[in-house]
Amino acid sequence: MQQQTIPQDNHCDLLVVGAGIVGLAHAWQGAKRGLRVIVLERDAACVGASIRNFGFVTVTGQKAGASWARAARSREVWAELAPRAGIAIEQRGLWVAARRPEAAAVLEAFMATEMAADCSLLTPTEAQARHPALRGEDLSAVLLSPGELRVESRDAIPRLAAWLAEAHGVDFRFGEAVLAVEAPRVLSARAEYRAERVVVCGGAELNGLFAPLWAPHGLHLCQLQMLRVRPQPGFRLAGAVMGDLSLVRYEGYAALPEAQALRARLRAEEGESLDHGIHLIVVQSADGSLVVGDSHHYGPVLPPFASEAVDALILRHLREALHLEHCEVLERWVGTYPSSPQVPCLALAPDAATRVVTVTSGTGASTAFGLAEEVFAAWG
Repeated sequence: MQQQTIPQDNHCDLLVVGAGIVGLAHAWQGAKRGLRVIVLERDAACVGASIRNFGFVTVTGQKAGASWARAARSREVWAELAPRAGIAIEQRGLWVAARRPEAAAVLEAFMATEMAADCSLLTPTEAQARHPALRGEDLSAVLLSPGELRVESRDAIPRLAAWLAEAHGVDFRFGEAVLAVEAPRVLSARAEYRAERVVVCGGAELNGLFAPLWAPHGLHLCQLQMLRVRPQPGFRLAGAVMGDLSLVRYEGYAALPEAQALRARLRAEEGESLDHGIHLIVVQSADGSLVVGDSHHYGPVLPPFASEAVDALILRHLREALHLEHCEVLERWVGTYPSSPQVPCLALAPDAATRVVTVTSGTGASTAFGLAEEVFAAWG
């Protein structure tokens, strides 16, 4: 089909495939540069991994180097855009509660790194005085990182899209799957488009557009389980909470030599949790409910069935970490995202006008804005 047959409304400077957080971050980069941006999303709303998470924008614990810097920049962008887009910052700060002496040793080693510049290492007494919800019977030390942000993903993602449309003229077209990208031509199930640049942010879709590009990078799917629970009335978290298992999962801690002893002890004491990739994160929503997780299972395809045994393990870790008199499960869900043991993200260039971008570390909320800036800076 020739260019002149494409309606003018379907011409743009930047076409983004996917309205999850990675796609929205790239749409923002285009909009702030004054580009005409169209976003195509196959579903009628964003219902993928971007809304099935904690909404936790965390820097502390990210892998040292580029990942940590990317997350730090993303946190700055969230802090800038959230009030402009009408997105509430539900919580600030992260409390990593170490219960085993080996975990406390990891935190002490982390405090000696440049990534801990804004953090404090508290004694159990100091931590409980400032965060009474923490169980203190077996606390060894608590890391407090004040800079983390938390938004309610299921509200923040659609609100961010609405603000990009209302304030910056980004044209969102939901319920429109993309069938082919041959820049400047893009073909969807409903129409044909012409775009000077195309960014494909397809998330967990590894067998669709540009599937051959993923093959050299060892990508597979990761599926997680999460829950929303109602605690007793008046229960309050002073900030997000993590525990010992997080210290062998988040690479900013796990890469430290001191983590080896912790990993060995956890293998002996919590082997089942490690086998399911469980580590505790707890955050609180505006209605007082807690979002709790999560687990990690990997494969080329994953069954859509949540395990009650995995949920029970997550809830046990929750009760061990916090003073909970009541814990009613309100919601359970699974989320799926692409994962790679090699790299935390990929930005591939099949041609000069096209970029194919995905976050492969489960840190889209924490790193997407920084990643999008890098993509555009390298693109020129």
